[in-house]
Amino acid sequence: MEIAPLWSVWGFWQGVFSTAVLYGSLALFTSILHNVFLLYYVETFVSIYKIDKISFWVGETVFLIWNSLNDPLFGWLSDRAFLSSPQSGPPITTPEVVLKRLKSLSTNGPLFALSFLAFWVAWARPGLQFLLCLCLYDGFLTLVDLHHSALLADLAVSAADRTRLNFHCSVFSALGSFSVFLSYSFWDKEDFYSFRIFCVSLAAFSILGFFLVSRLLRHRFQKEVLHRQDEAQTLKELSVGHAPLTHPEKPVTIGQYLKQLSKHRNFMWFVSMNLIQVFHCHFNSNFFPLFLEHLLSDNISASTGSILLGISYIAPHLNNLYFLTLCQRYGVYQVIRWLFMLKLGLSVAMLLAGADHIYLLCIFIASNRVFTEGTCKLLKLVISDLVDEDFVVNRRQQAASALLFGMVNLLTKPGQTFAPLIGTWLLCVYTGYDIFEREPVKDSLVSVPDVASGLGKPPLRLGCFYMLVFVPITCALLQLASWSRFTLHGRKLQGIKTLRQGAQHGNLIDVKAI
Repeated sequence: MEIAPLWSVWGFWQGVFSTAVLYGSLALFTSILHNVFLLYYVETFVSIYKIDKISFWVGETVFLIWNSLNDPLFGWLSDRAFLSSPQSGPPITTPEVVLKRLKSLSTNGPLFALSFLAFWVAWARPGLQFLLCLCLYDGFLTLVDLHHSALLADLAVSAADRTRLNFHCSVFSALGSFSVFLSYSFWDKEDFYSFRIFCVSLAAFSILGFFLVSRLLRHRFQKEVLHRQDEAQTLKELSVGHAPLTHPEKPVTIGQYLKQLSKHRNFMWFVSMNLIQVFHCHFNSNFFPLFLEHLLSDNISASTGSILLGISYIAPHLNNLYFLTLCQRYGVYQVIRWLFMLKLGLSVAMLLAGADHIYLLCIFIASNRVFTEGTCKLLKLVISDLVDEDFVVNRRQQAASALLFGMVNLLTKPGQTFAPLIGTWLLCVYTGYDIFEREPVKDSLVSVPDVASGLGKPPLRLGCFYMLVFVPITCALLQLASWSRFTLHGRKLQGIKTLRQGAQHGNLIDVKAI
């Protein structure tokens, strides 16, 4: 007698939340944990667990290799069945693919949250714990991120529906960024107990969220699959004679898939552009504190610096909401092109203004990071379009969206490594300043004139300023050159979407109708 009200409540919540809201909320359950991880995991192991330098770099090196390889590995294991036409039986429908991805999220989401907790309690030698925690955490994060990103291509084909899904992701990711501000109230290296309780609370919220949202979405799409099966059974009963003879194809091997991908020109141009974008995003993140310290610390208060840091975390998500409205009017390709041009224009203007305009520097440092991160958040829409083109050109039985996202990550993640390496090398070459030793060489103590202002400036400050403006100028020029060769936009993109929708004739689900 008490079961009926429970089912009615469950059905009520299913009716209240749209697919776009539920899909976007999955980003919240990831971001509340990942933002805290990025901010505190290094300091926890260095300052609290006292990890030695060799163990730290061994762990980071293994993590770098694992971080690059697990994306295509998990993508291949997930989507290899979709790469060729089925040898027997009916084709896999989109609702079935969505169910598969949601099942993975319902399992790996809570495991991701549990792997997050493993960082904040000492349970092994620091070096061993550091290595195991990083690999476990990144493995589950990759599984969650791949399937969540792939759903963007599987849930919708039209640009409007995908923009709507991405819009909700940005809203919930912005909400997730507030965990960073809350964490400041609990972080204390001398008394770690309160911070552990805070992390347990975040993980519990994330586990509950993954469990409930994935169940809501799975229940919705299970009804869709049953509806498809009923239609297929009806058609089978009405059919007359034998089915036409088909020529089954052999499954596509990894070598054949890589060969197909190497001939995908738009994919190659996109990866070239995105590699530079990943480099620039991580360059901004890695050197943001350095720029604050050497360009602004003598002229702004500590509270102003913290405000700039907070803006750099939250503003990209909020700004992306505006960018997505522009995408609906002008297309993703055009908006990204404008952002590259804006990056180039602002950097040239800052170079001409010089390093002595403190308020301009504050605005430029914050806006440079905000616009760069905002561009990164639009690129999932482009990868989803590439999934459509790959599906049409190679005549897949189903879009291999997780695999394509994984291949993009494999080819662009080296930008994460290049950013600190190239940045520290440039700083050492131009100023003689070694960021690891914290001791500038003798020549760096000589004053060098600032050609823009005519005043004598310490070379370290001047070197930081030139890095701040010349890196985005170089990135913008290279990105505009590669982006101009990208042709999947306008009429060609509409033609690809029409062909995909026609090939799957009705298997796709209208996001607005759910």
